[in-house]
Amino acid sequence: MHDVLDPDSDRGRVYRCLVGHPRVSLDQLAARAGLGEDVVRAVLKELAAEDIVVTTDSGAGEPFWEALPPTEVVEALLQRDAAVRTSLRQAGTELERLYRFARRDAGHYGALEVVEDPARVLAVSRQIQQSARHQIRVIDVPPYSGTSDFYLAQEVLQRERMAAGVVYRSIYHGSAFDDPIAWPNMARMIEAGEQARTLDDPPMKLAIGDNDLAVVTLAADDHPGVVSLLIRPSGLFQALSNVFESLWRLAVPISAAGTGTQIDARDRRILTLMASGATDDAIARHLGVGRRTVVRRVSALLARLGATTRFQAGVQAARRGWL
Repeated sequence: MHDVLDPDSDRGRVYRCLVGHPRVSLDQLAARAGLGEDVVRAVLKELAAEDIVVTTDSGAGEPFWEALPPTEVVEALLQRDAAVRTSLRQAGTELERLYRFARRDAGHYGALEVVEDPARVLAVSRQIQQSARHQIRVIDVPPYSGTSDFYLAQEVLQRERMAAGVVYRSIYHGSAFDDPIAWPNMARMIEAGEQARTLDDPPMKLAIGDNDLAVVTLAADDHPGVVSLLIRPSGLFQALSNVFESLWRLAVPISAAGTGTQIDARDRRILTLMASGATDDAIARHLGVGRRTVVRRVSALLARLGATTRFQAGVQAARRGWL
């Protein structure tokens, strides 16, 4: 039915001629459309059956043809499309139920797929990132087995996705700072805009793309290497999403800014006093400086450490060897 709006189709040419030239005979219509009378007659029969054109009595034996208003035709098209989409959704829902039911009967959980091939594991990781529209959530734990080339390729992909507006939120294991291959890549990504936090011992390696797919990577039980569990939207998926958000609230923000640099003796003393729970007034009295100076230095140190609380600043400073 859509081709009635296509000026390059026979049906479209006939309908367009009728829109611009009402109440014409078949031979006149054929001449204006540049089509044979037999073709026009067949097209008019189809359009009349679809309530797109009607005939009127000419009084001379042969009827005149008239187009129905285009707004009515377009509305009819839209309603028909909506009915088709509704039917497709219903069919898809029924097939999905059958799919899950069949696999549940076979001893499988329909939302879960096990992937053991290392190449497929890496391909799934890229797939999650390439298909994400809003955010990627990652829990990254050792062992870090990727090569330098792997991390560079990942860096290129992540930069592309972040440039496209995808937000990356990553929770790293505390030992990531000590890995000579993984940490430089992480630092560059954090500097490029990745939101990163750290925990001493996250419970799993996890990646979640939007609300569409989660991947848990585990050590294989019966052979060297890893296996990945692909989890699609389900109760299990929601549980993993909740786990990430809970760990994210517990994790300490990290920043690539200032990593590996040193601080002066006064800032080290301020951090030490902060970590012990001293207030700004107490720090000012201890150092013999004004309270405003302490407030200004504390704010600068929090920003430098990527921390939002004094406790987080203390943890970050300790990890960087500043205390």
